[in-house]
Amino acid sequence: MLGLAVVSGALAVLGADSWLSSRAEYQRASMVIDTAPLTTRTIVVAKTPLRFGNELSAHALREIPWPTSALPAGSFATIEELMTGGKRVVLAAIEPNEPVLAPKLTNSGERATLSALIDQLKRAITIRVDDVIGVAGFVLPGDRVDVLLTRQDRTGAAAADVILQSKRVLAVDQLADERSTGTALVKAVTLEVDPFEAQKTALAGTIGSLSLLLRPEGEGKQAPVRTATLADLSSAAAPIQVSDEGAEDAPVGTGSRLATVFVTGAEGRKEFQVPVE
Repeated sequence: MLGLAVVSGALAVLGADSWLSSRAEYQRASMVIDTAPLTTRTIVVAKTPLRFGNELSAHALREIPWPTSALPAGSFATIEELMTGGKRVVLAAIEPNEPVLAPKLTNSGERATLSALIDQLKRAITIRVDDVIGVAGFVLPGDRVDVLLTRQDRTGAAAADVILQSKRVLAVDQLADERSTGTALVKAVTLEVDPFEAQKTALAGTIGSLSLLLRPEGEGKQAPVRTATLADLSSAAAPIQVSDEGAEDAPVGTGSRLATVFVTGAEGRKEFQVPVE
Protein backbone atom coordinates (compact mmCIF):
# COMPACT_ATOMS: atom_id res chain seq x y z
CA MET A 1 0.00 0.00 0.00
CA LEU A 2 2.82 2.35 0.88
CA GLY A 3 4.51 1.70 -2.43
CA LEU A 4 1.27 2.35 -4.28
CA ALA A 5 0.84 5.66 -2.47
CA VAL A 6 4.39 6.71 -3.34
CA VAL A 7 3.85 5.86 -6.99
CA SER A 8 0.52 7.75 -7.07
CA GLY A 9 2.13 10.81 -5.48
CA ALA A 10 4.97 10.78 -7.98
CA LEU A 11 2.53 10.54 -10.87
CA ALA A 12 0.52 13.48 -9.47
CA VAL A 13 3.66 15.63 -9.18
CA LEU A 14 4.71 14.77 -12.72
CA GLY A 15 1.22 15.55 -14.01
CA ALA A 16 1.10 18.91 -12.27
CA ASP A 17 4.57 19.82 -13.54
CA SER A 18 3.59 18.87 -17.07
CA TRP A 19 0.41 20.98 -16.87
CA LEU A 20 2.28 24.02 -15.55
CA SER A 21 4.92 23.69 -18.27
CA SER A 22 2.34 23.45 -21.03
CA ARG A 23 0.45 26.42 -19.57
CA ALA A 24 3.58 28.56 -19.50
CA GLU A 25 4.41 27.58 -23.06
CA TYR A 26 0.90 28.54 -24.18
CA GLN A 27 1.19 31.95 -22.54
CA ARG A 28 4.57 32.59 -24.16
CA ALA A 29 3.15 31.66 -27.54
CA SER A 30 0.17 33.97 -27.09
CA MET A 31 2.38 36.95 -26.35
CA VAL A 32 3.07 38.61 -29.69
CA ILE A 33 5.74 41.26 -29.47
CA ASP A 34 5.70 43.84 -32.22
CA THR A 35 9.33 44.44 -32.98
CA ALA A 36 8.66 46.53 -36.08
CA PRO A 37 10.45 49.92 -35.89
CA LEU A 38 8.28 52.99 -35.18
CA THR A 39 7.91 55.12 -38.29
CA THR A 40 8.28 58.84 -37.62
CA ARG A 41 8.33 62.10 -39.52
CA THR A 42 9.41 65.56 -38.46
CA ILE A 43 6.78 68.04 -37.35
CA VAL A 44 7.06 71.74 -36.51
CA VAL A 45 6.36 72.75 -32.90
CA ALA A 46 6.68 76.00 -30.99
CA LYS A 47 9.98 76.66 -29.23
CA THR A 48 8.62 79.65 -27.29
CA PRO A 49 5.07 80.72 -26.30
CA LEU A 50 3.19 82.19 -29.27
CA ARG A 51 0.26 84.55 -28.76
CA PHE A 52 -2.45 86.17 -30.88
CA GLY A 53 -0.91 88.69 -33.25
CA ASN A 54 2.66 87.33 -33.04
CA GLU A 55 4.37 87.05 -36.40
CA LEU A 56 5.96 83.64 -36.88
CA SER A 57 9.74 83.52 -37.14
CA ALA A 58 12.08 80.58 -37.55
CA HIS A 59 13.84 81.16 -34.21
CA ALA A 60 10.51 80.57 -32.38
CA LEU A 61 10.04 77.16 -34.03
CA ARG A 62 11.75 73.78 -34.09
CA GLU A 63 11.32 70.37 -35.71
CA ILE A 64 10.87 67.16 -33.72
CA PRO A 65 10.14 63.53 -34.75
CA TRP A 66 6.50 62.48 -34.55
CA PRO A 67 4.82 59.10 -35.20
CA THR A 68 3.41 59.10 -38.72
CA SER A 69 0.36 57.18 -37.50
CA ALA A 70 -0.59 60.05 -35.19
CA LEU A 71 0.13 63.19 -37.19
CA PRO A 72 -2.32 65.99 -36.28
CA ALA A 73 -4.32 67.53 -39.11
CA GLY A 74 -2.91 70.81 -40.35
CA SER A 75 0.64 70.16 -39.17
CA PHE A 76 3.79 71.16 -41.04
CA ALA A 77 6.73 68.84 -41.74
CA THR A 78 9.45 71.49 -41.85
CA ILE A 79 10.00 75.10 -40.86
CA GLU A 80 10.77 75.88 -44.50
CA GLU A 81 7.36 74.53 -45.55
CA LEU A 82 5.67 76.64 -42.87
CA MET A 83 7.45 79.86 -43.79
CA THR A 84 7.06 79.48 -47.56
CA GLY A 85 4.82 82.03 -49.26
CA GLY A 86 5.18 84.93 -46.87
CA LYS A 87 4.68 85.79 -43.23
CA ARG A 88 2.08 84.07 -41.07
CA VAL A 89 0.52 85.50 -37.92
CA VAL A 90 -0.72 83.58 -34.87
CA LEU A 91 -4.50 83.52 -34.32
CA ALA A 92 -4.66 81.31 -31.20
CA ALA A 93 -2.19 80.73 -28.40
CA ILE A 94 0.41 77.99 -28.92
CA GLU A 95 2.54 76.72 -26.04
CA PRO A 96 6.15 75.42 -26.22
CA ASN A 97 6.41 71.93 -27.77
CA GLU A 98 2.83 72.19 -29.03
CA PRO A 99 2.41 71.39 -32.77
CA VAL A 100 1.95 74.46 -34.93
CA LEU A 101 -1.28 73.84 -36.86
CA ALA A 102 -2.71 75.71 -39.84
CA PRO A 103 -6.08 76.58 -38.18
CA LYS A 104 -4.17 78.57 -35.54
CA LEU A 105 -2.40 80.70 -38.16
CA THR A 106 -3.32 83.14 -40.87
CA ASN A 107 -2.71 82.24 -44.46
CA SER A 108 0.58 83.39 -45.92
CA GLY A 109 0.72 87.17 -46.18
CA GLU A 110 -2.50 87.82 -44.23
CA ARG A 111 -2.89 89.98 -41.12
CA ALA A 112 -4.20 88.75 -37.77
CA THR A 113 -7.71 90.16 -37.67
CA LEU A 114 -10.66 89.46 -35.42
CA SER A 115 -12.66 88.24 -38.41
CA ALA A 116 -10.28 85.28 -38.68
CA LEU A 117 -11.43 84.09 -35.24
CA ILE A 118 -15.16 84.06 -36.04
CA ASP A 119 -16.75 80.72 -36.91
CA GLN A 120 -18.67 80.35 -40.15
CA LEU A 121 -22.28 81.64 -40.00
CA LYS A 122 -21.44 83.63 -36.85
CA ARG A 123 -21.05 87.35 -36.25
CA ALA A 124 -19.17 89.54 -33.78
CA ILE A 125 -21.01 92.20 -31.79
CA THR A 126 -19.55 94.59 -29.23
CA ILE A 127 -21.22 95.57 -25.96
CA ARG A 128 -20.14 98.69 -24.12
CA VAL A 129 -19.36 97.87 -20.49
CA ASP A 130 -18.04 99.46 -17.30
CA ASP A 131 -16.41 98.05 -14.16
CA VAL A 132 -19.74 96.56 -13.00
CA ILE A 133 -21.27 95.42 -16.28
CA GLY A 134 -17.93 93.91 -17.34
CA VAL A 135 -17.66 91.73 -14.18
CA ALA A 136 -14.94 93.98 -12.74
CA GLY A 137 -12.54 93.18 -15.58
CA PHE A 138 -12.50 89.43 -14.98
CA VAL A 139 -14.01 88.63 -18.39
CA LEU A 140 -11.23 87.58 -20.77
CA PRO A 141 -11.08 86.34 -24.39
CA GLY A 142 -12.18 82.71 -24.59
CA ASP A 143 -14.56 82.97 -21.62
CA ARG A 144 -18.27 82.32 -21.99
CA VAL A 145 -20.91 84.71 -20.71
CA ASP A 146 -24.66 85.22 -20.52
CA VAL A 147 -26.15 88.60 -21.41
CA LEU A 148 -28.71 90.12 -19.05
CA LEU A 149 -31.14 92.88 -20.07
CA THR A 150 -32.61 95.16 -17.38
CA ARG A 151 -35.58 97.18 -18.63
CA GLN A 152 -39.06 98.45 -17.82
CA ASP A 153 -41.97 96.17 -18.58
CA ARG A 154 -45.30 97.28 -20.03
CA THR A 155 -46.48 98.49 -16.65
CA GLY A 156 -43.38 100.61 -16.15
CA ALA A 157 -41.94 98.32 -13.48
CA ALA A 158 -38.33 97.13 -13.65
CA ALA A 159 -37.67 93.64 -15.04
CA ALA A 160 -34.61 91.60 -15.99
CA ASP A 161 -34.25 88.94 -18.71
CA VAL A 162 -31.40 86.68 -19.82
CA ILE A 163 -31.41 87.24 -23.59
CA LEU A 164 -28.26 85.28 -24.54
CA GLN A 165 -26.56 82.28 -22.98
CA SER A 166 -23.06 80.81 -23.22
CA LYS A 167 -21.62 83.23 -25.76
CA ARG A 168 -17.90 83.12 -26.47
CA VAL A 169 -15.91 86.26 -25.73
CA LEU A 170 -13.81 87.07 -28.79
CA ALA A 171 -12.10 90.15 -27.40
CA VAL A 172 -12.09 92.66 -24.56
CA ASP A 173 -11.34 96.16 -25.81
CA GLN A 174 -8.77 95.30 -28.52
CA LEU A 175 -7.28 92.28 -26.77
CA ALA A 176 -8.05 88.91 -28.37
CA ASP A 177 -5.39 86.71 -26.72
CA GLU A 178 -7.11 83.77 -24.98
CA ARG A 179 -4.04 83.13 -22.81
CA SER A 180 -3.90 86.65 -21.40
CA THR A 181 -3.72 86.86 -17.62
CA GLY A 182 -4.63 89.46 -15.04
CA THR A 183 -7.57 91.81 -14.96
CA ALA A 184 -8.17 95.26 -16.36
CA LEU A 185 -11.16 97.56 -16.46
CA VAL A 186 -12.40 97.50 -20.02
CA LYS A 187 -14.84 99.59 -22.00
CA ALA A 188 -16.04 97.05 -24.56
CA VAL A 189 -16.52 93.29 -24.86
CA THR A 190 -16.95 91.58 -28.24
CA LEU A 191 -19.06 88.42 -28.37
CA GLU A 192 -19.57 85.74 -31.03
CA VAL A 193 -23.27 85.37 -31.86
CA ASP A 194 -25.48 84.33 -34.75
CA PRO A 195 -27.10 87.02 -36.93
CA PHE A 196 -30.47 86.99 -35.12
CA GLU A 197 -28.78 87.14 -31.72
CA ALA A 198 -26.87 90.17 -32.96
CA GLN A 199 -30.20 91.83 -33.82
CA LYS A 200 -31.60 91.01 -30.36
CA THR A 201 -28.53 92.43 -28.64
CA ALA A 202 -28.59 95.65 -30.65
CA LEU A 203 -32.31 96.12 -29.96
CA ALA A 204 -31.90 95.34 -26.26
CA GLY A 205 -29.26 98.03 -25.95
CA THR A 206 -31.81 100.67 -26.99
CA ILE A 207 -34.47 99.78 -24.39
CA GLY A 208 -32.44 99.03 -21.28
CA SER A 209 -29.03 98.26 -19.84
CA LEU A 210 -26.99 95.14 -20.62
CA SER A 211 -24.89 93.19 -18.11
CA LEU A 212 -22.57 90.21 -18.50
CA LEU A 213 -22.80 87.06 -16.38
CA LEU A 214 -19.51 85.13 -16.35
CA ARG A 215 -19.93 81.34 -16.68
CA PRO A 216 -17.78 78.68 -15.00
CA GLU A 217 -14.93 77.28 -17.07
CA GLY A 218 -16.24 74.63 -19.49
CA GLU A 219 -19.91 75.13 -18.59
CA GLY A 220 -21.90 75.66 -21.77
CA LYS A 221 -25.36 74.22 -21.11
CA GLN A 222 -28.49 76.27 -21.59
CA ALA A 223 -30.02 77.02 -18.19
CA PRO A 224 -33.78 77.48 -17.61
CA VAL A 225 -34.50 81.18 -17.13
CA ARG A 226 -37.48 83.45 -16.56
CA THR A 227 -38.13 87.16 -16.21
CA ALA A 228 -37.23 88.56 -12.81
CA THR A 229 -39.42 91.39 -11.46
CA LEU A 230 -39.62 93.49 -8.32
CA ALA A 231 -41.94 90.88 -6.84
CA ASP A 232 -38.96 88.50 -6.76
CA LEU A 233 -37.00 90.80 -4.47
CA SER A 234 -38.07 89.52 -1.07
CA SER A 235 -36.16 92.26 0.70
CA ALA A 236 -37.85 95.06 -1.22
CA ALA A 237 -40.04 97.35 0.82
CA ALA A 238 -43.75 96.81 0.24
CA PRO A 239 -45.73 99.81 -0.96
CA ILE A 240 -47.39 101.95 1.69
CA GLN A 241 -51.19 101.63 1.67
CA VAL A 242 -53.06 104.80 2.56
CA SER A 243 -56.74 104.53 3.50
CA ASP A 244 -59.28 107.21 4.30
CA GLU A 245 -61.29 104.68 6.27
CA GLY A 246 -61.53 105.70 9.89
CA ALA A 247 -60.52 109.26 9.15
CA GLU A 248 -62.05 111.60 11.62
CA ASP A 249 -61.85 115.17 12.76
CA ALA A 250 -59.54 115.65 15.69
CA PRO A 251 -57.99 118.62 17.35
CA VAL A 252 -54.42 117.88 16.18
CA GLY A 253 -52.39 121.00 15.84
CA THR A 254 -54.57 123.36 13.88
CA GLY A 255 -57.56 121.01 13.68
CA SER A 256 -56.35 118.81 10.75
CA ARG A 257 -57.95 115.44 10.07
CA LEU A 258 -56.23 112.12 10.72
CA ALA A 259 -55.76 109.41 8.11
CA THR A 260 -55.00 105.79 8.84
CA VAL A 261 -51.80 104.56 7.17
CA PHE A 262 -51.02 100.84 6.94
CA VAL A 263 -47.32 99.90 6.52
CA THR A 264 -46.47 96.29 5.67
CA GLY A 265 -42.87 95.23 6.26
CA ALA A 266 -40.71 92.43 7.61
CA GLU A 267 -42.36 92.75 11.05
CA GLY A 268 -45.86 92.49 9.67
CA ARG A 269 -48.56 95.07 9.10
CA LYS A 270 -48.63 98.17 11.31
CA GLU A 271 -51.17 100.97 11.56
CA PHE A 272 -50.31 104.64 12.01
CA GLN A 273 -52.38 107.84 12.31
CA VAL A 274 -51.03 110.79 10.34
CA PRO A 275 -52.50 114.28 9.88
CA VAL A 276 -54.02 115.12 6.49
CA GLU A 277 -53.52 118.62 5.20
